[in-house]
Amino acid sequence: MRIDQAYPAARIVAARVHRHYAMPPPDPGVIEAMIDVGFWASLRREENYTPRISLAWVLPEQVSLPLIFERPVPLESQALTRLGPAVERPGIHLCVRRQGAELAVWGATRSLPPSCFVLEVVGPGLLVIKRSRGDDSSKFVNVAVLQGDEIKVIDQHAAQVPDCPQLLSSLLGFQSADAAPDAVNVLSQLAVSMRAHGRGGSLLVVPSSGQFWQESILHPIVYAIVPTFCRLMDLMKEDASERSQRRWQEKLRRAVDGVAGLTAVDGATIITDQYELLAFGAKIVRRAGWQQVPSVTVTEPIEGTAAAIAEPGQLGGTRHLSAAQFVHDQRDALALVASQDGRFTVFGWSPCEQRVFANRIETLLF
Repeated sequence: MRIDQAYPAARIVAARVHRHYAMPPPDPGVIEAMIDVGFWASLRREENYTPRISLAWVLPEQVSLPLIFERPVPLESQALTRLGPAVERPGIHLCVRRQGAELAVWGATRSLPPSCFVLEVVGPGLLVIKRSRGDDSSKFVNVAVLQGDEIKVIDQHAAQVPDCPQLLSSLLGFQSADAAPDAVNVLSQLAVSMRAHGRGGSLLVVPSSGQFWQESILHPIVYAIVPTFCRLMDLMKEDASERSQRRWQEKLRRAVDGVAGLTAVDGATIITDQYELLAFGAKIVRRAGWQQVPSVTVTEPIEGTAAAIAEPGQLGGTRHLSAAQFVHDQRDALALVASQDGRFTVFGWSPCEQRVFANRIETLLF
């Protein structure tokens, strides 16, 4: 196989992520080659467009309804760039296998087997290594993110530490035995949609059973919703057979995007833990009689990183500071904050540490 030139990060990360796959997995040399070609393809242009490609290591007999090329396409950056416009829609994967001594793209598919190696070209020099989830081949768990020479391998054990937010557990591909999978999944989708609009924003998740959260909000709320908007909640109450239908999934996507879009307005959007929309554009204030949040523990689910204690002002601007204060004062609430630069932080109260935790999760949202 012809390679443009060596991409040093490809070899380093290939050896580290190989253990995450079992079907059997591609060997590290194959992973390295796919990453290398994907990286150089990401830097190319086709009619002034940057390619967005998803590559999967899979055989034709492992997928349903494959689209098979009569002549396999060599796995080369130029060839991938030409193919890019045909497969840039979400959910379409170019399929790679050995063709003699070389690697080649044999076709495309929308379905993948469990634990399949997937490489997504997100932007110039930005690659995400994923694996398909066993319960749903259309959903993926991020394994590593590569941006230029920066390598971030996801720590899959981060969800097993005490006080780990259910949102983080869901994005890592884990689920606690007593958690409601759909509930956590909605927050995951809201996080992805919030990050996607690129304007930054804050989402507060408060208990549906009380009104104490109002003590941390400036009144009157300019954009309070009366009665509460229950579209998301109503969709989540539908039975399992209905949820499996594509039309229900599309309704949920539109509802999620609608709520996430409100976070682009200055101030915080507020929903309950049952997904009732209460307000948007709300201003957070310190709860009467409560001290200013002194510090937070910053974590990121990346191998080789350790939790660090920081002052709230070090996390970012007003959104981050007010979200940390809100969670400090409302300890049964959750705050999700998207930055315009792509960073995403989940704030939650740790009963074990008696401190606000700021969980940086943008590597899980690509």
